[in-house]
Amino acid sequence: MTQPQAILVLPHLRIQNANAIASPLTHGFPSITAFTGVMWALERKLAQAGVPLRLHGVGVVCHHHQEQVTQGYVRSFNLTRNPVDKDGSTAAIVEEGRMHLQITLVLAVSEKRVPGTPAALVQGNQAQLDDWATQAGHILAGMRVAGGSVLPSRPVPGKRVRPWMAIVPEDSKAAEKEFRQWRRQWLPGFALVGRDDLLAQRVHDLRTTQPDTTLLDAWLHAARFNYEPVLPDSGTPAPDGQVQWADPRRPKGSGWVVPIPVGYAALTSQAHAAGTVRNARDAMVPLRFVESVYALGEWISPHRLTHLGQLLWHAEADEAKGLYRCRNTYQPTQADAASAEAAAPADTLDEWDDAEAYDYT
Repeated sequence: MTQPQAILVLPHLRIQNANAIASPLTHGFPSITAFTGVMWALERKLAQAGVPLRLHGVGVVCHHHQEQVTQGYVRSFNLTRNPVDKDGSTAAIVEEGRMHLQITLVLAVSEKRVPGTPAALVQGNQAQLDDWATQAGHILAGMRVAGGSVLPSRPVPGKRVRPWMAIVPEDSKAAEKEFRQWRRQWLPGFALVGRDDLLAQRVHDLRTTQPDTTLLDAWLHAARFNYEPVLPDSGTPAPDGQVQWADPRRPKGSGWVVPIPVGYAALTSQAHAAGTVRNARDAMVPLRFVESVYALGEWISPHRLTHLGQLLWHAEADEAKGLYRCRNTYQPTQADAASAEAAAPADTLDEWDDAEAYDYT
């Protein structure tokens, strides 16, 4: 993983009609793969504009979201009526999940240097950094983000709403000090981080009573509330016979944990040669059929992050396993880790294997 030389922050982006259906099994926020796709598309467009920047990772902070659904206990997506067909008949309704977002994207940046030329991503060259950030903002304004349209940002009191760049100090202590200043600009909001450790813990908990529990079973179990009667702290039933129902694995303060798609797993052992599959999006590159890979994520306040690496998501590809997934290096605090270790032995977490993450059969 390349150490970023700087960060490019695209703050308080207003996205209209973004894709709310992240995968066949989840909805409510775009997949993290949508934002890595934006990162790569932006890098290509920056190269076309002569901006020598390479983007390595992306962090997502959500400030506001509004899913386009009907209100009530049972909700359904608000659908649009398409124009009539050429013969005047009513066009078919295609169900689309849409949502409005206000997000901040934080991109890890390094410089594409030509041998023999001086470095530009250095302290004291803020004018050049501001120019590159402005160009990135103009380019992104004409792009799609998770399928949605980018609207002009509105002024936010005390916040920077224009794109900006800053150098990441090489010293770890200085970098953490700078990060504490940056994260203030992302409040109020929630950052999406990966929690693969919680899925490993859930598997261990369920297998104590159901040895044949699979990772998919554990993921589905963690994706819902599992209410059951619980006894008071004293261990004896209440005198009035009242029974309290709760999810014992979601106690108060356990965090905003959500099921998320994190990438794709290949359905075939070999990729199809370029141009051999009809109607492929790009006939110049090999094609491989895939299905979604799922994990658990958590929305946390940015002020709980201690360094930049905890925020960023990086894409990884394992051709041998056919696994293409995004990975985040967030680790819980010592107090959270202690409670997790009390529930699941350390050897269980150490044996966590990515190969199991998509071997559902």
